[in-house]
Amino acid sequence: MTEAAPMTGPAPAPALLEQRGPHRHPAPPRRQGRLLAGLLRTARPKQWVKNLLVIAAPAAAGELFSRPALAQLPLVFALFTACAAAVYLVNDARDAEADRAHPVKRHRPVAAGQVPVPVAYAVGAALAVLAPVVAARLCSPAVCALLTSYVAMQLAYCVFLKHVLVVDLVVVTTGFLMRAVIGGLALGIPLSRWFLITTGFGALFMVAAKRYSEAVQMAGKAGATRALLTEYTTGYLRFVWQLAAGVAVLGYCLWALEEGGVPHTSVLPWRQLSMVAFILAILRYAVFADRGTAGEPEDVVLRDRALALIGLGWLAMYALAVANW
Repeated sequence: MTEAAPMTGPAPAPALLEQRGPHRHPAPPRRQGRLLAGLLRTARPKQWVKNLLVIAAPAAAGELFSRPALAQLPLVFALFTACAAAVYLVNDARDAEADRAHPVKRHRPVAAGQVPVPVAYAVGAALAVLAPVVAARLCSPAVCALLTSYVAMQLAYCVFLKHVLVVDLVVVTTGFLMRAVIGGLALGIPLSRWFLITTGFGALFMVAAKRYSEAVQMAGKAGATRALLTEYTTGYLRFVWQLAAGVAVLGYCLWALEEGGVPHTSVLPWRQLSMVAFILAILRYAVFADRGTAGEPEDVVLRDRALALIGLGWLAMYALAVANW
């Protein structure tokens, strides 16, 4: 009877340890997983599609599938994405308190507490420094300078430029233009004046349409985090996106009608025909701008089937025009 006690006494201890063991250390990995997921969400993966503009200049020059382009453009895309993510992290860290009062933005990871504010600042600062450093080593000095300028301009926007009328529109538009220019800088491709005019005013069209949609949707509602929406009038923002759309169309048409000294050997005049698709795309996007539903440009571009088909048609004709087929 006395010998049975040592056999039954210690037996439950390992079983209890096995039962309790999994409950001792799940929190740190789970917290780390939530933190990484929150950082990724804060980097706005859905908006990385904007960074595909880095291929715009090489595509316009017919150099998209050259060996240097295939080697450099994925790296440039990744570096620009890192810089944009750095800006998003710092912006959300700065706006955390204001975002908590917004009906939608309060669900952002930093505002919701999933990503601590100091962590967002630290990761954003690291990306802002590392991306230009890598560009200096693996790309050209021009790419490094442009990335540095982009980060500096966007951080200045987060701090005070977003509170300056008109300047805020110019800064956001310039960010899009930088995306379109950097691919040409990486490959040493000269940038056409028509390319710069069309891209710049096309970007201003989308930025002003976004602001207009935000102003329409937030009219009379509390919790707006973009203070300038109360200072812009919807009439003014409508004027800006209409003006920008007109200049973008004009610039594109002038490019299409200019032969540029290249002998015309195409089966069809693809340059001129591409004007039709380009204008249709502008008009289709303007429908959403006029309704006040162009607040998320990437959603409009990716979700509207008609706009997607028009865009594919334009891409095909533009490619044939550049290749002079």
